Amino acid sequence: MQKQRRRFLKGTAAILSAMTAPSIGAATLLTPRQTAGPFYPAELPLDDDNNLVDVAGQESPARGTHADLAGKLLDRNGKAVAGARIEIWQCDANGRYRHPRDPGRNPIDPGFQGFGHAVTDAEGRYRFRTIRPVPYPGRTPHIHVAVRPPGAETFVTQLYVEGEARNSDDFLFQRIPAERRPLVLADFAPGTGDAPLQARWDILLGLT
Repeated sequence: MQKQRRRFLKGTAAILSAMTAPSIGAATLLTPRQTAGPFYPAELPLDDDNNLVDVAGQESPARGTHADLAGKLLDRNGKAVAGARIEIWQCDANGRYRHPRDPGRNPIDPGFQGFGHAVTDAEGRYRFRTIRPVPYPGRTPHIHVAVRPPGAETFVTQLYVEGEARNSDDFLFQRIPAERRPLVLADFAPGTGDAPLQARWDILLGLT
């Protein structure tokens, strides 16, 4: 497991180097804000890197379908935002958050980190290894995201799964204006590497 963990961390730079910047037009819509929800970790795990599926000290990897999630952090003009801390947190494959107020009765998956962070490189790129999000009681599958740009206000939103039928009934997703919903959707498509799924998602902030 530790070898898999090292391979992922070393492979991050190689994958990010192959990513190209999207074209940004003058009328680009910005990624919409959303609530952080009640389950941001009360205490950050000692292991909080960008690999959420291999936890230090655990023999087995996370349950669920593993996925690479990568993209770029850009300002309103399409310029890369470097040195920003991006945090993600989500429930495990059993629908449990690692939070003392999570009311779920299913066991917590010890092989899933639940929270992780990455720092954008000079090109604004980030990468995570996580699981395809699963439904939580009353919610469609989603990943919580916090972006902490250098010298700017923290930005919080949620990422949803493109094509997920439950999106149409999710009260938070439906609050987003229809024309901006694509900005918080990612297609978790079959991957070509050691992760079964890969998703690409760029975050566009109102920075200048």
